[in-house]
Amino acid sequence: MTPEPTSEVRARTVGHILTLDCAETPGIVHAVTGFLLENGCDIVDNKQYGERSEGHFFMRVHFESEGDAGTAGNLREAFAPVAADFGMTWRLEPHGSRRRVLIMVSKFGHCLNDLLFRARIGELPVDVVAVVSNHADHQALVEWHGIPFFHVPVTAGTKPAAEARLLELVDELDVELVVLARYMQVLSDGLTRQLAGRAINIHHSFLPGFKGAKPYHQAHARGVKTVGATAHYVTGELDEGPIISQQVLEVDHTYGPDDLVAAGRDTECKALSNAVRWHCEGRVILQGSRTVVLK
Repeated sequence: MTPEPTSEVRARTVGHILTLDCAETPGIVHAVTGFLLENGCDIVDNKQYGERSEGHFFMRVHFESEGDAGTAGNLREAFAPVAADFGMTWRLEPHGSRRRVLIMVSKFGHCLNDLLFRARIGELPVDVVAVVSNHADHQALVEWHGIPFFHVPVTAGTKPAAEARLLELVDELDVELVVLARYMQVLSDGLTRQLAGRAINIHHSFLPGFKGAKPYHQAHARGVKTVGATAHYVTGELDEGPIISQQVLEVDHTYGPDDLVAAGRDTECKALSNAVRWHCEGRVILQGSRTVVLK
């Protein structure tokens, strides 16, 4: 009688994420699922969206196969001709890949603290490799998490040097995503171009109605009925980049300025953490001035 194979000799199952977009045309889904079937893969989850008005198609497939750490590379090579046939922009990676993230912050620490906590407990698929700030307020918090902290002051005269230092860190630390967690400095057009598609910012959704240092106080004076926040990709136009995530909370006349600030902090933290998670899980696809998020 043949003995049962032990766990050591059983084929190992590994997960993968395939994300793609291309011009909409018949046969895309058939080609992708056919490829997966021919290569012995099993689909775990599939999200797809056809933008009829612009004739564009988006797809994210979580699938499993037998293999090891090198299997993704083999599948990537085998899928290339299929992608070429449809002119796809695509990415195939191991499921659960962790992104190398650099966080930027100024004096408001709520979004930083939230991201560090979520990363620490494994809620976000990220490795925070550094925190950069133009102030030293949060150095102790960051170093408590065992993360390098870089104090890079910014003035009108030192801004070019500060941005050059940031790009040095991005290169040295092999950073895949930069997160502006209430970093209160406007990035130059040159820097935003170099970080296009790999930098996320958060702002309160009162913009452009309530600008300046105390937007929630302005909102209170106008009797707002909702507070909210928007997380978006960074572009050369301030707070106008493609939107990834938004959060809204109803408020009423009983909320004073401090209550609105507190409510706003909650929406900012949630909108930003969602945007970071969806980006790092390969759920966000840029389409011009907007995004498609395949949740």
